[in-house]
Amino acid sequence: MSVPLSIRPARPRQALWVGATAAAVLAWFIIYWQLETFSGWLVSRLPVTPGTHVDEAARFFAFDTPKVLMLLALVTFGMGIVRSFFSPEKTRALLAGRREGVGNVSAAALGVFTPFCSCSAVPMFVGFVSAGVPLGVTFSFLIAAPMVNEVALGLLFVLAGWRVAVTYLAFGLAVAMLSGWIIGRLKLESWLEDWVREVRAGSVGIPVARLSVIERIEAGIEAMRDIVARVWIWIIVGIAVGAFIHGFVPAGLLASVMGRGAWWSVPAVVAIGVPIYSNAAGIIPVVEALLGKGAALGTVLAFMMSVTALSFPEMVILRKVLTLRLIAVFAGVVALGIVAVGFLFNALFV
Repeated sequence: MSVPLSIRPARPRQALWVGATAAAVLAWFIIYWQLETFSGWLVSRLPVTPGTHVDEAARFFAFDTPKVLMLLALVTFGMGIVRSFFSPEKTRALLAGRREGVGNVSAAALGVFTPFCSCSAVPMFVGFVSAGVPLGVTFSFLIAAPMVNEVALGLLFVLAGWRVAVTYLAFGLAVAMLSGWIIGRLKLESWLEDWVREVRAGSVGIPVARLSVIERIEAGIEAMRDIVARVWIWIIVGIAVGAFIHGFVPAGLLASVMGRGAWWSVPAVVAIGVPIYSNAAGIIPVVEALLGKGAALGTVLAFMMSVTALSFPEMVILRKVLTLRLIAVFAGVVALGIVAVGFLFNALFV
């Protein structure tokens, strides 16, 4: 049986896309491994005295800026391809009808791989509720998605090491699962806004659509463009803050203020982190600098969790679907979980 002529060019075109993608990834690695040499040469050309605070800050900024942006591009491209296997409809279908406990675990795990940010909080929340997803399970997803996402884990792995990344993943998921379970057990559905509770549950269908290899690569490119375009300015701001800490803040000062001996530092950084608006990619250069100056691991990661999971702008957006009482419970439960994790981190990693 002959193959229609309209189908024959598909395989050569697909091979061309795969080959071009592989070549681009290879070029990425070649450039990445030369960044330290290039950044050192660049700073040496500046009118800066070697070994001074300004020199140290400049070297941090010149090396970390391209490094973090390149890592962000690679991670978001790869996870964009992974995300092409998921959709909001499929995510809702997987969580609809799940009981608490198993549902909280599933929701938190899906949050790691599912696209979500504060701007999509309202439609995602309403979509989950209308699909019959329990309130506590929905909160587990809403907590995990911005806090324990693939960008945060990828950058943490490269910049702070596998131990920090794995620990952050484990305890971040624990906060999301436990917080969602507690909220679910409190039975606070009546504290949703009236219009949300009146949304009728509709059928949860998964559109049958199989993407080609080219379409999945295009999805990765689109995810990379979208995320890098939205967060690059925050990354540069974060790296600038990290460079200042690295070059000018004495290590002894941070060790005394954010070290294990300062028990009050964990709740303090959580309280400070909530009003700050940033994403995981933007805050990680600050995390890298703080850890390098002797700040305690639990204190630093509690700060990162509070910034990404409990940002004030997200609370403002969620106000459209949640009453103030439910927002207060949500913020309180998550904040207590983050504080507990911070203390536990500091106890475990001496």
